[in-house]
Amino acid sequence: MASTLMDPAVPLIVCPQRDVDVRTRNSAAAEERVQEQQLAAFLAEVERRALKMAEFAVRDRDDALDLVQEAMFKLVRRYRDAGPDQWPALFHRILQNQIRDFHRRNTRWGRLLVMPRRAGADDQPLPEPEAVDPVAPIHERLDRADAMQVLEQAIGQLPRQQQQAFLLRVWEGLSVREAARAMRCSEGSVKTHLFRAMRALRARLEAHQP
Repeated sequence: MASTLMDPAVPLIVCPQRDVDVRTRNSAAAEERVQEQQLAAFLAEVERRALKMAEFAVRDRDDALDLVQEAMFKLVRRYRDAGPDQWPALFHRILQNQIRDFHRRNTRWGRLLVMPRRAGADDQPLPEPEAVDPVAPIHERLDRADAMQVLEQAIGQLPRQQQQAFLLRVWEGLSVREAARAMRCSEGSVKTHLFRAMRALRARLEAHQP
């Protein structure tokens, strides 16, 4: 009598491709979970500084919170697969776009916050600023909390482009190229804005020495 598939003497057919597919799906799911955890950790880590950055720029905490939340939403929706190395630059580019859009919608604030520019003035090369914290000297003589309060007040008084260049480069550690892409300006302009910001901050902080 002929054997059948149910006959124990006949080995079951093994489907190696199905096993490969299952392992691939499990691996992809595990990688997606890891990426989601990394993205959540990045957003939690950057949120406080981003809120302060936006608040400096728009002068209102509620508006700043809206801008940061929208920037986070856009990062997750558009660039969640970009990877941890690219998220900082992408997030700050989105946030800077949000800030620019805010000022376009609120021209009164825009006139108050953006200083007039001479044609081509910000494209003139200036010496590369020192790669140091401009408030380090005062930190040695002031209580840290007082120093941070003075620093935040001084940053808030900077012209918006100088302010954002300082925050992107010094607070967030973005490269000149990344900051330029976020601010939609040349790398030379970023260096100029940062140089002027650091010079202004040093002058204002020196006035608060005991």
